[in-house]
Amino acid sequence: MTIRVLAAGDHFVQNRLFIDAIRREVPGDVEIRELTLPWPVVPFGRVGEVDEASDVEDELIEALRGVEVCVTQMAPLTKRVLDACPELKLFCVSRGGPVNANLDAASEAGVAVTFAPGRNAVATAEHTLAMLLAATRRIPQTHADLAGGVWRGDYYTYDNVGPELEGATAGLIGYGAIGRRVARMLEGFGAEVLVYDPYVEISGQVELAELLERSRFLSLHARATPETIGMIGAPQIAAMPAGSVIVNCARGSLLDYDALCDALDSGHLFGAAMDVFPEEPIPAGSRLLTTPNLVMTPHLAGASKETAMNAATIVAGDVARYVRKEPLKHWANPAALIS
Repeated sequence: MTIRVLAAGDHFVQNRLFIDAIRREVPGDVEIRELTLPWPVVPFGRVGEVDEASDVEDELIEALRGVEVCVTQMAPLTKRVLDACPELKLFCVSRGGPVNANLDAASEAGVAVTFAPGRNAVATAEHTLAMLLAATRRIPQTHADLAGGVWRGDYYTYDNVGPELEGATAGLIGYGAIGRRVARMLEGFGAEVLVYDPYVEISGQVELAELLERSRFLSLHARATPETIGMIGAPQIAAMPAGSVIVNCARGSLLDYDALCDALDSGHLFGAAMDVFPEEPIPAGSRLLTTPNLVMTPHLAGASKETAMNAATIVAGDVARYVRKEPLKHWANPAALIS
């Protein structure tokens, strides 16, 4: 029996990666259609009732006609799409979380949704460390000055130089696949690593208040949940030692960015490095664009060739399990009853 699959890739997790992985992993006869989404050339946004998706409902509905399985990164699985595509049974999101899928509506429609946890753990951990070093050693600012023909000897003054990692205390909020890798890297630099994560059990974990009071470096790795929104605000930043550095390569909702800017303006923070923001793209006129000693990248921490290949391979594995009628490995809505 032929399984009809739609590869709805984009310019990062490309269709050729999905197709190669499916051909490699999936047994039997597979017919694969293609739809290329515009991300990241066109930013994602809210589509219908789902977040962080490409606005392609009409094109997706047309491409899904007669299709049983969809593999994608940014396609919107909305109630409108589900109502229009009754033959769809499996929707595989090649991301760490299926935020672009309406899980309740998918469950009611009998559509299983899977995702790809850990796909970008190595890339994000490496980017986190690069951002921490860039902020601490003023790398973007000094490069910009030199590129502009200015040799700034004052960067060598005591008040303008940053702390070393060796012998320093670094605090991690969140200790999943990314946090664990960042911890190993920091320990390799000779830092003492403190961890706060109420969702994991590890020896030596400390309370958040202690972590903040002791940490010269703070890196955020928690998931965005109702409990973590704004968890680092003005009181938490004020509790950190003067001259500290904060890095956020997780989610913009974890941090109060106005409080961050205040602490950078006052000099309480030596520096900060952000890959995620409360609004993306950053709007014109935002304080973030003029606050000193702030290093920024446009939500690129998880971007590597290996991440894209991992994403395709992980979802292809669940497509293969579906075809073999085995339990799905990364099932986001096990309440869905697949007929």
